[in-house]
Amino acid sequence: MVDADQTFVIVGGGLAGAKAAETLRTEGFTGRVILICDERDHPYERPPLSKGYLLGKEERDSVFVHEPAWYARNDIELHLGQTVDAIDRTAKTVRFGDDGTLVHYDKLLIATGAEPRRLDIPGTDLAGVHHLRRLAHAERLKGVLAALGRDNGHLVIAGAGWIGLEVAAAAREYGAEVTVVEPEPTPLHSVLGPELGSLFADLHRERGVRFQFGVRLTEIVGQDGMVLAARTDDGEEHPAHDVLAAIGAAPRIALAEAAGLEIAERAHGGGIVVDQQLRTSDPDIHAAGDVASFHHALFDTRLRVEHWANALGGGPAAARAMLGRDLTYDRVPYFFSDQYDLGMEYSGWAPPGSYDEVVIRGDAGKREFIAFWVKERRVLAGMNVNVWDVTEPVQQLIRSKTQVDTEALADPHVPLENLVS
Repeated sequence: MVDADQTFVIVGGGLAGAKAAETLRTEGFTGRVILICDERDHPYERPPLSKGYLLGKEERDSVFVHEPAWYARNDIELHLGQTVDAIDRTAKTVRFGDDGTLVHYDKLLIATGAEPRRLDIPGTDLAGVHHLRRLAHAERLKGVLAALGRDNGHLVIAGAGWIGLEVAAAAREYGAEVTVVEPEPTPLHSVLGPELGSLFADLHRERGVRFQFGVRLTEIVGQDGMVLAARTDDGEEHPAHDVLAAIGAAPRIALAEAAGLEIAERAHGGGIVVDQQLRTSDPDIHAAGDVASFHHALFDTRLRVEHWANALGGGPAAARAMLGRDLTYDRVPYFFSDQYDLGMEYSGWAPPGSYDEVVIRGDAGKREFIAFWVKERRVLAGMNVNVWDVTEPVQQLIRSKTQVDTEALADPHVPLENLVS
């Protein structure tokens, strides 16, 4: 069968789906490409939603992956505001949720992403309770933060992960009062561990953010539909005009699960199980982005990576695999964050308990340094803070599994490139 007779369907109109569609065309695929997005906005990138766009420093149009006319120009059949509610693997069709239309596929890519986890406490139905995942969320939250800043209002954030901290930074720049409630002992505890988590706590405290560690929200108190306060399980009540739930995201697996595709255990992040070519348990169905769970040979574990770079790389990789290209998807996980005057990039994977020590190169006090998570003298992960153009050598160190001299690793005068054998 020639390309022109084939139909490739992509379910999910985020960065992974949009870049997969682009890659199919740049790789020369001439068949039908159908991209189905459950939002009415054209596919967009998510990092600006908690960074530049939320702060009002980036225009709305800057978040989109392609200009709207790009899709027609490249013969991409884009369905906005449409959902898929069923996959028939035997007939090789997907069914639209609004009118039951069936669309045949030869290859299918599931790039349905993730959705915010919800607070399971009283008061979450109040008008001032927010999540941040979609462009519409960011548009609403931007107005909320501006109003809180004008009126000396209080924002309570449940969760001190990346979204929680980036929104806290934005809220303080608008002038809002901010309290962050986090059950772990430090921010970002599950990613950075206590050693580096405390650095981010200090960064935010210096800007006036209040932290409540070791506690959880138990109730959001309101009146006439509006938020008045937030209560925690230590009996405290914190003033609040708005609350942001930033307690993580869950992979959107319902469609794949109903189709009988293999799903990863929750201990490994859940998600749709894929191989190193991003194929699911059905060889004609691939998955990419936040929803995909793959075994990473470098770290010898199954990972589900929720960051921008995984969508940026995974979408094109899945597209090439759908075209029969031989590949192994094994990118080093990477993400970045901007908070106040701190910019950072993180490469690798080193959850608490997986490393022996954290080696600091540079001046952590001035927040100009690189941190390395090391096990048996091998670098598992590296984070550069206000130090730039080092991602490539940091990732080379991780990939090489070289046993390094930790004194040389900590010495800024020793080029990182010299440590890779």
